[in-house]
Amino acid sequence: MQRFNRCSGAQPVRVLIVDDSRSSLAFLGHVIGALEGIEIESCLRPTQALALATTTQFDLVLVDHVMPEMDGVEVTRRLRAADAYRLVPIVMVTSDNSPALRVRAIAAGATDFVNKPFDSTELQARVRNLLALRQSQIELADRAAWLAREVESATRHLVEREEEIIWRLARAIEYRDGDTGEHVSRVAQVSSMIAGAIGLTPERCRVIYLAAPLHDIGKIGIADAILSKPGMLTPDELEVMRTHVSIGARILEHGSSQVIRTAELIAQSHHERWDGAGYPDRLSGTDIPIEARVVAIADVFDALCSVRPYKQAWPIEEARREIVSLAGTHFDPACVAAFELRWPEIEALMTGAPEPARLAG
Repeated sequence: MQRFNRCSGAQPVRVLIVDDSRSSLAFLGHVIGALEGIEIESCLRPTQALALATTTQFDLVLVDHVMPEMDGVEVTRRLRAADAYRLVPIVMVTSDNSPALRVRAIAAGATDFVNKPFDSTELQARVRNLLALRQSQIELADRAAWLAREVESATRHLVEREEEIIWRLARAIEYRDGDTGEHVSRVAQVSSMIAGAIGLTPERCRVIYLAAPLHDIGKIGIADAILSKPGMLTPDELEVMRTHVSIGARILEHGSSQVIRTAELIAQSHHERWDGAGYPDRLSGTDIPIEARVVAIADVFDALCSVRPYKQAWPIEEARREIVSLAGTHFDPACVAAFELRWPEIEALMTGAPEPARLAG
């Protein structure tokens, strides 16, 4: 004898029988109950059955056609409206063999029909087949859920590895530039704050946060004599230094991940200016990628606040005023406004003070 078990756990296979006739309930329960591994719930009233179905997941429903509160077609329709019963087999029990009823029942979601008077052998065969179908559905659902978890786990591990590589590479670049990695970390955080304040989605903010540390990756191709020169650069040296943007873009070009593609945009354009006086392509206004406009502010601000071979660190309030003064010329005014909006958090980051609470949004 075939035994039925739900694949998703130790729960038994549950069958709901709805019929306003006690004798029909008893007969159906007796015949179906002869199949091993099945629990049966019986309801005389459709409303009682529908209420029970909201708290118990049944694997098969047998519903009588003619009942006083509502007919079996309406019960079927209401069950099908619930996500939990979208695929559960529903059998219409009826003595009416008319095509019109069958069309209505099928349209409402009936899976099969059992005719009165009942044939025990046929009834068991139909129930057995429908429960086997239900078991296959559960197996497929369990397999799909398992695969989804495996894919999610694998994707998460890939993302974590990508992030680790980005931060280690960015730290290496900063060490070569005479820093210890704090600059790229602060640029990433300030960039994310600005991006959020101008209304970019959390996903885009996260991508900018991860891409920003690679903004100066092209400096790996600049000679130490220029990169670490303690004084001002000559015009020729300045031209060589400016090639770090195109070097960085070439290093990052043709990336397969969104983070690397965004990092390429930032590396190429974070020295462009809102008024078109920047480099290398003299882009202006909104022709400059928004990611680069955001990172440009964070990069310049933190550079002003940092010690460099050719200068001392500026006080953060003086650096703030400089950023604000350059709105509309060097920087996107909207991004500067966002910088000002998040100033309490930025100030806390730069001074090491506890981050102030802020209202959502």
